[in-house]
Amino acid sequence: MKVGTDGTLLGAWAELERQNGRVLDIGTGTGLIALMMAQRFPEARVTAVDIDEMAVLQAVDNVKDSPFADRIKVVQADVNAFEPSEKFDSIVCNPPFFNQALISPDHQRTLARHTLSLSYRQLMLTAYRMLDEGGLFSVIIPNDFFQQMESEAHLAGFFLTRIFGVRTIMGKPIKRYLIEFRKNPSNEIVKKNVTIEDSPNVKSEWYRILTKDFYIK
Repeated sequence: MKVGTDGTLLGAWAELERQNGRVLDIGTGTGLIALMMAQRFPEARVTAVDIDEMAVLQAVDNVKDSPFADRIKVVQADVNAFEPSEKFDSIVCNPPFFNQALISPDHQRTLARHTLSLSYRQLMLTAYRMLDEGGLFSVIIPNDFFQQMESEAHLAGFFLTRIFGVRTIMGKPIKRYLIEFRKNPSNEIVKKNVTIEDSPNVKSEWYRILTKDFYIK
């Protein structure tokens, strides 16, 4: 699986209020988001979980080759059955979303992109179970699936606290939503619409500032 913009956005955007807190990356794939969270929060401990053996092997190699290997633990597991010893202060997930799309003949892409192994309802219930009372749950989701995700989050007991609508380029409709949930309601929901590119191949100031620590100049 290639490094994608969605994972880069989430890894750069998700927050951790307690600097030495515990982070869980659900469906880690290559380990990208787990590595980004470890880079951004030098005192955090990160657990990266994926159900696919080949993805886990790749994530293990990537973590091993990074400066953060002593703070990231990669686990092969079905997250629905995962039983951590402690709850997490931040949970991040770039979830599967192709509910009704054609099934890919590539098993890894099927697991990564379809809700066959992790439905939105299961994701929300599992995240709620493993999140600390004051923790944050952050996801990135296509525009078409926002209402479904928000509905399942509400049923699980989550409250929306921050949402960024992401356009690929100025003038285009919202393509993705970066969403943050908590177990307790917030006095104010932070809402913004942002753009990745101001014009073709010209990154916006927002995107440059957000991701400046992760791109080779």
